[in-house]
Formats: sequence, structure tokens, C-alpha cells
Amino acid sequence: MSQSVEASLGLEKAPNARDLGGYVGADGRRVRRGILFRADSLHRLSEADAATLGGLRLASVIDFRSREEIEQVGPDKLPEPPPSRLVWLPLSDPDDKVFASVGVVLGRGTTTGLDAIGGAGGLPIGPRQDPARTMCDVNRWFVSSSLARQTCAAALRILADPPALPLLFHCTAGKDRTGWLSAVILSALGVSRADVLADYTRTNELNETSNAFLLTVLAGRIDDPRAAIPLLEARPEYLEAGLDEADRRFGGLDGYLREGLGLDDDILTALRTNLLEPA
Repeated sequence: MSQSVEASLGLEKAPNARDLGGYVGADGRRVRRGILFRADSLHRLSEADAATLGGLRLASVIDFRSREEIEQVGPDKLPEPPPSRLVWLPLSDPDDKVFASVGVVLGRGTTTGLDAIGGAGGLPIGPRQDPARTMCDVNRWFVSSSLARQTCAAALRILADPPALPLLFHCTAGKDRTGWLSAVILSALGVSRADVLADYTRTNELNETSNAFLLTVLAGRIDDPRAAIPLLEARPEYLEAGLDEADRRFGGLDGYLREGLGLDDDILTALRTNLLEPA
């Protein structure tokens, strides 16, 4: 396992924003810093946050939020001038309201978020529902759904295009959709499974304060606010569920990349060339 990577961007209103660089990848080459960033929603950025983001000189931003999420909480707040390539790639199941309901609460961080989805009734928690199982199912969906695979493939093809970099991609909390794509990218770059999982669960540390606040918001609105904790966390078993699905359907991550996402040698080589330090 490589050394611990401290890459938080220190954004007040997007605490899960960070640089994906620093991990050891293929042939001992490290993932380049300052070229690829993952984040939570950018719709609440402060002026200082926007200035920090501007300093990254981003060429592209990919937004994985659904139209419903964006309408409920607002579009990204980006520095001026904004990145030249703004890409909307919704990564959610139109027949499943998990992202829409939880996303609104996470995105607003206020009781109005609950009001917008009809109070506790809009949350996927209750006596007959297992939130942790729901999150495992979400990660399996990233692999099993042709829609999800098409979206992930489109994102990786953008990363294979040098003029698109530096690039930042995000969803709402920056933990599930963003977490899955981060895991796929790092794996494609040859980063170890241990480091991929470490990056995935780093979300729990960076979102700790905001999650604690959300639990206070939920208090009094649902019988047991702690029942929502599995929806707020990035647990190893969630990512493992998706990776296991890739094993089952495609024989592993390489099969998922090639058969599931339709990426050829040229794209995969370009990803490593663009995102890894030179040998």
C-alpha cells in the first residue's frame, strides 16, 4: 500500500473535494497531482471556495447529478471564467428515487430538503427497508445497468482526451457515484485494491462534520435518525458489492472496462499516459 495521500482541497462548502493524485499505480508510477479531482456538489461554494477552484485551472467539470437534483438545489457555482467544458452526465436510475431523495437532503443540508421530498416518507429507510442493503444494490447497479455503464464509459473517454484535463467530477455527496468512478479510474491506473478502498472510505472522514449536522436535522423528523447513517457513509462493503458484480458479470475490472464499458487498448493506454507520472 502506498503512503497516505492527503489531498483535500479544503473547501468549506464542499468538504469532500480532493485531488486523486499521489497513489502508486502501474509500474510504480504515481497518479499525477493537480490533474484529476473528485468532489461533492459545488452548488454552495463560498467566494473563497470558488477562488480555490479557480486556482486549479480546470478545463472540464463533469456533473453526475440528475436533473431533479439540480432543480432542487441549484447548479454548480464555478469560478469566472468557468471551465471550457461543462459536461452533464446524469448517473442515476430514473426508476429509483434513492439519489433524488437522499441527494436533496445532502445537498441542502436543511429541513427544507426533507420538505422537498415529502418528509421522512421520501427517504429509503423504514421497518421493511435495509439502507445498507440499498447502498450495496446501488453499487451493483453501476455495473449491471447498461445506462450506468454508458455514462461511466463516456466519462472515461473524456479523461482519455488530453485537452479535457485538468478535470473535476462530482455528484451530490461525492461518495457513491463519484466514489464508484474514482474506484474504476484508480483501478484502471493500476492502483492497489487497498488504496482504492482507502480513497473510497476517506469520504467518511471528510464528510464527518456535515453528516453529524444532517443527523441533527433528521432528529424529530424520523423516529430514529441514526437509521439514516448507512445512507450517509461510504462503507467498504458498498464498493465491494460493485466490484463483486464486475467479477460476476465480466470476470473482473479489466473485463468490466473492456466488455462492460467498451474501452479498447487505445483508450486505456491514453488514460495511463494522461493520468500517471512518466516512467
